[in-house]
Amino acid sequence: MESANITQFREGSVRGFLHRPDEPGSAGLVLTHGAGSNCRAPLIVAVAEAFCSAGLLVLRCDLPFRQNRPFGPPFPKTAAEDRAGLKDAITALRDLGCTKAFLGGHSYGGRQASILASEDPEVTDALLLMSYPLHPPKKPDQLRTDHFPRLQTPSLFLHGTKDPFGSIEEITAALRLISAPTKVVSIDGAGHDLARGKFDLEQLVAEFRNLSASASAPRERS
Repeated sequence: MESANITQFREGSVRGFLHRPDEPGSAGLVLTHGAGSNCRAPLIVAVAEAFCSAGLLVLRCDLPFRQNRPFGPPFPKTAAEDRAGLKDAITALRDLGCTKAFLGGHSYGGRQASILASEDPEVTDALLLMSYPLHPPKKPDQLRTDHFPRLQTPSLFLHGTKDPFGSIEEITAALRLISAPTKVVSIDGAGHDLARGKFDLEQLVAEFRNLSASASAPRERS
């Protein structure tokens, strides 16, 4: 059963859950999931609750591929649809009164969020990228960084020290491709699932707030 401050959200292509803080501010966060999961994943719920407790309106949502198929990974040919779904979710947050709208995702969801931000720098004020899938396990030469040089959005990378999709050292090196402010926060001993959200979430919120403060003041959007 959902908490009193958590309600189902369904508007256009956006499906998920809205976390309303007791004392709302002007900032909001869209959170989405990885390739094998959905927005009910323990990590996504835990992070949503932490940011909501800090005063952010949080929308955790299922990507379009998951809305279409309850199980199974996304298809590469539908990745653009998933990015469009994230853009719709950001628009929904802004329609709810958020003058600053942040975008976050775990693994595949974070990768699509970062690609969207590289394609449209106006879409979000900062990125929270959890367990960014830098390369397939045991294939360090197949880097997923082609869009990094075009990324102009402050980005916080949350990464486990035992993540097979990229080591802390590999992630840190890859961030040199990004001209915007970036930071890596490591979770000692965590794998790709980031211990299902069982780490210092208050520190995560504080680190993200510090990084997102480097984002420019809200711009006029047509």
